[in-house]
This record gives sequence, C-alpha cells and structure tokens, in this order.
Amino acid sequence: MEKFAVIDIGSNSVRLMFVANGKVLYKRLQTTRLGEGLAASAFLNTDAIERTARAVADFCFAAKTEGAEIVAAFATAAARSAENGAQFTARVKELCDLEVEIVSGETEAELGIVGALGNCDGVIADMGGASTEIACKKDGEIIYRKSVDIGVVRIKDEYGTDRAKIAAAAKRAALAYGQVPACKRVCGIGGTATTLAAIALGLQEYDAEKVTGAVITAQKMDELASELLAKTPAQIAQIPCVFG
Repeated sequence: MEKFAVIDIGSNSVRLMFVANGKVLYKRLQTTRLGEGLAASAFLNTDAIERTARAVADFCFAAKTEGAEIVAAFATAAARSAENGAQFTARVKELCDLEVEIVSGETEAELGIVGALGNCDGVIADMGGASTEIACKKDGEIIYRKSVDIGVVRIKDEYGTDRAKIAAAAKRAALAYGQVPACKRVCGIGGTATTLAAIALGLQEYDAEKVTGAVITAQKMDELASELLAKTPAQIAQIPCVFG
C-alpha cells in the first residue's frame, strides 16, 4: 500500500492530509498562527516559529508512524513574506529532519485551482491568514493567477474589528488584483471559506461533504461579517466548527 502525507503550513494553521492508495484516510489541523504580528513586523516572532515548527514535527512523526513513505511539507504566505522565513524552515529541519518548501504566491494560486477544479474551468479565491490567491482557468488553461498580501490574520492584527478599516483594506486589495477574467463559476477554498460555509450551514460538527459545494450569497456573507465582528474572540471560539 502506497502511503504518503502532505503538510500545509499556512499563516493561521497547519494541516496534515494522509493518503493511502490514492484515498484520503484522514486530515488533521492545528491552529498555530505562524503569521501573527506580520502586519506590524517583517519578521516571524519566535513563539510563532516554535509552536508552528513543533506542530509540523508532530504531524511528521505521526505520518511516519502510520507508515508514510513520503512526507512533503509546503509553507505559504507567512514564511515567504517574512525576512526570517528560513529560520522557521531550519527549526522544522532541526526538530524532525523534514525539508519545508516555501512556495511562491503564483504557485500557491496554481496549486489551489488545480486541486479544487481539476480539469474544469472557473475562478478560485483562496483566502488564507496572510494572503489571498485568485486564479482563473478557461478552456483548460490557467489564464490568470495572482496573490495579494491580505488575509484573516493580517486583518485582525492590523485592524481588529474596525469594519470601516477592513472594508477599505479589502477595496485596496481588490484594486491590486487588477482585471480578473469574468467567469460564471467562482469557488472559495481554504480554511476561511470552509469555516464560513460550516457556520452558514449551522453545522455542529464539521462535515466536509456538506461544506463542499455549499453556496454563500453576498447577502449571507455580509450578515456573517456583521455577526462575527460583533463577537469577542472568546465568543467566536465557542462557535461550532469555527476551527474546522
């Protein structure tokens, strides 16, 4: 049986996917906030590096214990934008002898659209902790891909719950994407999108089958924004599936 694992090191969380014979056996997540503080500093903070590196090491050891022949690890916006991203990858190497590849924003956008849409055409928006990628595929070809440094961790660190400032930042980011090709099919992927879908569906336990393909209207998204911005971090943490 061919077994392998992939570790996705995002700016907000670390995710493990374990695959055997082409089937996903399980997924795990740890919220470590590697990108915490990046809105105000060009460097990853020491605590964030340590807790994230240890989460990666835990996942690596778990996968190898389960018989994974290959463990691949990829880091995204927080590691690539920080001036000390190499310090993080070195710490992971020290803890578990795992090489972490830091992928570019364009590569992250390409991986997202291929993984989400396969051979189908459409647009994806991958909303992460420190960046958001948008990519478009038409007639089987990727015709647009771009990454902009805006995400839920950066927004929280810089603007808190000030909706006016958040809206202004979103408008600036929209301009940075330029002219995104029009497409009838638009999909949200990543932890932010799936968590919002789970909340919108009122799920008490995370259910990937229900979340995948869920539709969130612009009106519902606006309602969710108002609801979440009115809550304290402690209240948000109590929402079922908020860390799904």
